[in-house]
Amino acid sequence: MSVKAELKRAWLTYADLAERLKEHGLPTETEASIKAKLRRGTFAATFLLAALKMEGMRLEDL
Repeated sequence: MSVKAELKRAWLTYADLAERLKEHGLPTETEASIKAKLRRGTFAATFLLAALKMEGMRLEDL
């Protein structure tokens, strides 16, 4: 699963993702910071956990 592919599938932009992450406790994420993370292919565990929480997933489900 690629983050880019999942965003496209859900018709979400990087700005939409940034807004959702802010709502879930990551207020420092911006459209630019998300683009940079995805371009590098690396991100912190907190970013991953917030994204999982947004989708209602549990680590046990992975």
